[in-house]
Amino acid sequence: MPVFKSFIVVVTLVVLSACATLSPNYEKPQVSITSFSLAPEYQGVPSFNIGLRVVNPNRAALPIEGMSYSVEIEGNRILTGAEPNLPKIEGYGTADYVIQATPDLLGGARLIQQLLSTRKDSLNYLFKAKLDVGSLMPYIYIEESGDFGINDLNK
Repeated sequence: MPVFKSFIVVVTLVVLSACATLSPNYEKPQVSITSFSLAPEYQGVPSFNIGLRVVNPNRAALPIEGMSYSVEIEGNRILTGAEPNLPKIEGYGTADYVIQATPDLLGGARLIQQLLSTRKDSLNYLFKAKLDVGSLMPYIYIEESGDFGINDLNK
């Protein structure tokens, strides 16, 4: 019976420590896109480098086990990717990452069809990321959206 009691105590401590990081004062990390470019080293399929800045607005460090992400333009998924083993972000810290995403050809074809059938001066985008901060914590979902002008692409 003492082994069982020890097991219950350990499980309780783990659950309480996991809940402590989800306190009412916990703020979701912020992710912003800092750069976007064609990756120079592609083999047959083009890929893109996306610069991200992740800000941890909390006291506790944010250990990022991995991240999956997608970019949508006008509701069409254009890019997807995943990154394993990203370095942790210290409390009240910032980290810059460059991630690599591959195009979704069907989403790109739908976008081109939309652009040919409708004239627009700006396009909306949606960046979605799912951060894995360890097996004892729930995933953190982040979305950033906005608009960019089509004329801005020529500058």
